[in-house]
Amino acid sequence: MIGAEGEMLGIMSTIDAKKLAREKNLDLVEVNPKANPPVCKVMDFGKYKYEEKKKKAQARRGQVLVELKEVKLRPKTDEHDLEVKIRHARRFLEEGNKVKVTCRFRGREITHPETALRQLDEFARAITDIGLVEQQPRMEARTMTCILAPKQEIRARVAAQAAHAAREAARARPREEQSSEQPERE
Repeated sequence: MIGAEGEMLGIMSTIDAKKLAREKNLDLVEVNPKANPPVCKVMDFGKYKYEEKKKKAQARRGQVLVELKEVKLRPKTDEHDLEVKIRHARRFLEEGNKVKVTCRFRGREITHPETALRQLDEFARAITDIGLVEQQPRMEARTMTCILAPKQEIRARVAAQAAHAAREAARARPREEQSSEQPERE
């Protein structure tokens, strides 16, 4: 038996443990049923569940979600247009997102998959400083795709920025609550 403050109360009967929990207006929770004898704790279970929910929300707030952005090409995409698409992909990678580069074939273009392969290889070479090829170019029906991912340093930087933003938001929240509690002066 473990008390409300974490102190060890020793071995006691279930009836005595329930009586003790009822006296303190708390709950008797079985912590480890496989132990011999089972371990129980006196606690406010509603408060415990609430704190666990808050911890999970805080952990989610600090996470960085990686999205999969897509850049679409055609085998006949011109050089300048390709450079524009590469700039877009670089921006996505710098934001910490993965990029799926898709080259779609229409009509008889499918007979020359090497042009799309050249484009995707050029794409991969253009982002080697900030990204790496996660999935090599491959054909899927009438499209050739490859997936690019940001390098580890960029992911770490984005995660640090997200953690900093979460800390700033948490720091700003108490100030907002204080200002809303104070009555307005007229």
